[in-house]
Amino acid sequence: MSVVLWQKDGLFERLRDACRDSWDAYTTHPFTTGLGDGTLPVESFRHYLIQDYLFLVQFARAWALAVYKADNLADMTFVNNSVKAILDGEMAMHVKYCESWGISKEEIETYEEAEATIAYTRFVLETGMQGDILDLVTALVPCTVGYAEIAMRLEEADWRREEGNRYNDWIAAYSSDDYRRIARGKADFVDRLWHTRAGGGRFESLATIFDRACRLETSFWRMGLERLP
Repeated sequence: MSVVLWQKDGLFERLRDACRDSWDAYTTHPFTTGLGDGTLPVESFRHYLIQDYLFLVQFARAWALAVYKADNLADMTFVNNSVKAILDGEMAMHVKYCESWGISKEEIETYEEAEATIAYTRFVLETGMQGDILDLVTALVPCTVGYAEIAMRLEEADWRREEGNRYNDWIAAYSSDDYRRIARGKADFVDRLWHTRAGGGRFESLATIFDRACRLETSFWRMGLERLP
């Protein structure tokens, strides 16, 4: 049975529903459709891959900041595992995947961050610096859960090119049950933080953070699609 990505009526679902226009613009962006039907230009995908590696560097820093922002061992352990997963696993896998597309690690590390990469990652870090762990995780969670929803949609779409689509490996990685469990864990974590740290008065400010993160994800797709610097 496929893993359900979030708890019904939890904070994540409420945020997603409150920011539905931005969420849908992010998760149904033409970049993602191009992944599904194989029409995305190769150079757009290569540009995205390089920037996604640079994004992961800052994403790891943001989860490391969440270790500092946590005030109990259980939360510290959860976010520390996220840092380790990025640094010890995901980044190495990303480099290997880039190499399969003819992009060396040395080439990746010579690139500058695109404006969309800077805008998104620094927003997340600044949100974490100014707020508490709930603010920070609210800014982080659309990325992880959104990728799972995107890949699930593409995996199940009737129009997807099953054979010969050069992006099938990307879709398979993010639609796998293992990745869905990671995404569900992040959604559950933000739900748990809501119960332990928040009251109803914080929902509007959290929705603003969530909405901004979704819009920045959309800008990140646009950066890849149009190969923006």
